[in-house]
Amino acid sequence: MNIKEFPQAVINENVDYTVKEITNVIKRYGPRESGNENCLATQKHIKKEMDTFCDETGFETYKMAPKAFLHFTKTVSAAIILSVVVCLILTFTNVFAEVGPSPFFVPTCIVGGIVAVSLFITVMEFLLYKQFCDAFYKKKEAHNFYAKRKPTGEVKRRIIISGHCDSAYEWRHIYYSKKKPLFGPIMGLSIVSAVISFVVAIITIIANFADMGAFGEFVVNYGYYWHCVTALAMIPLFFFVDFNTLSPGANDNLTGTYAAVCALRMLDMAGVEFENTEVVAMITDGEEAGLRGCKQWAKDHKKEYTEEGVDTAILCVDTLADLGYFNVYSKDMSGTVKHDSAFSQLVKDSAEDAGYDDLKFANVFFGSSDAAAFSQTGIKATCLAAMDPSPADYYHNRRDSYDRLVPEAIKEGYEIVLSTILNFDEKGSENK
Repeated sequence: MNIKEFPQAVINENVDYTVKEITNVIKRYGPRESGNENCLATQKHIKKEMDTFCDETGFETYKMAPKAFLHFTKTVSAAIILSVVVCLILTFTNVFAEVGPSPFFVPTCIVGGIVAVSLFITVMEFLLYKQFCDAFYKKKEAHNFYAKRKPTGEVKRRIIISGHCDSAYEWRHIYYSKKKPLFGPIMGLSIVSAVISFVVAIITIIANFADMGAFGEFVVNYGYYWHCVTALAMIPLFFFVDFNTLSPGANDNLTGTYAAVCALRMLDMAGVEFENTEVVAMITDGEEAGLRGCKQWAKDHKKEYTEEGVDTAILCVDTLADLGYFNVYSKDMSGTVKHDSAFSQLVKDSAEDAGYDDLKFANVFFGSSDAAAFSQTGIKATCLAAMDPSPADYYHNRRDSYDRLVPEAIKEGYEIVLSTILNFDEKGSENK
């Protein structure tokens, strides 16, 4: 069977089902902080439905610290602001008057060191998604849910459709700026000013040991004032994440969650049986906490997915909302991770088979999807998403509720996912 032969009535019914279910989940369970009881309640709700048409369902438990990922925005900004203010007070009370070539020499170096540590933490957490700060935060028990639809014969291929059910802490700058997001300029100002502060500190140290002429003298005497600019740039960063307010997460990412659920549901309703392809729905927790759920799943299943002779690939679906922004994200984690090229091409080709020939390969240029956690581990994966990357005005804030669902985008996503599954059954991940 190809996607053109798949019953449209089944797809349409599942789109309607999805809208109703997402509305029900949000009304019944509310926002879903990573690792809290609402996530587990949502997964149990989904399990009850999937038990009726899947061969196997279950949970895998792990520990995670939900605030460890983004709380660095407060710790690094507070540390920089505090160091600048304290050093400024000490300078003007002549504490450093007799130390170094200028009263600002030691304060510039101190703040530069704190900025360097802050930049390192930012790179480790937000650029590379390392679990760098987790040891300092309280951990909770979280769960990944899976459901399997087994083939009639030997398992030779396995395709996993994945979506995360946790929702994000509100990003204030996107919510309050509405149609003209301040997110980019504010984050850019914070990062650029911090980098310049680090460079200023380095030049100050060099100028203390080498003759850099008037330029070096100027930096030694006045470079500290740039640290003051950096401290001001850290104020909006400190207030960037509202840990007391959660997005309802309708589009990001209950649409991806139900893409996984309905992939199996639609196959069951249409009576599609595969001889050698296992289809799995995976509903993770912890994506909004730095991909913690998928990182754990990838670690636990690496051997099964890469070494045991079953051609395995994972399609992560993350936000089906903005028509015109459907992309196959072949690069991820701010461009540092490349997904499997053959499988990414299979998804793009499958979209064309479904009648959508305008999908492009794209890069998650700021942030990451769950797919990156799998690709980093050597597991074949890619990401399908449809969200305005500017970003959308509902992204990570309270506007992302069921009234912002777009059934047409959900339908397009479902057809692409179905087409991918059908083509994977025929060609495998190598797309031959």
